[in-house]
Amino acid sequence: LSDKLRKIYNQNITKSVAMLKLAHWFKNIEESGFKSFSTLRNTITHHYNDILNYFEARSTNASAESFNAKMSCPKIALHKKV
Repeated sequence: LSDKLRKIYNQNITKSVAMLKLAHWFKNIEESGFKSFSTLRNTITHHYNDILNYFEARSTNASAESFNAKMSCPKIALHKKV
């Protein structure tokens, strides 16, 4: 199942094709009965529109998230000292 999800993201497909492939992947999860994949499916469902937007521009906000994490580290360390 994880390999199938990876293949969806590695293909150069449109947003509508990605929707269809994710729907099939969701069905495979339900049939498998794996609880961990059900949790992942719920996370994807919660962020569904944002995830599908990836297939339009083929970019993520990973660099911004990384920058934000680096900026918050000194704040966390400062709060622990207080």
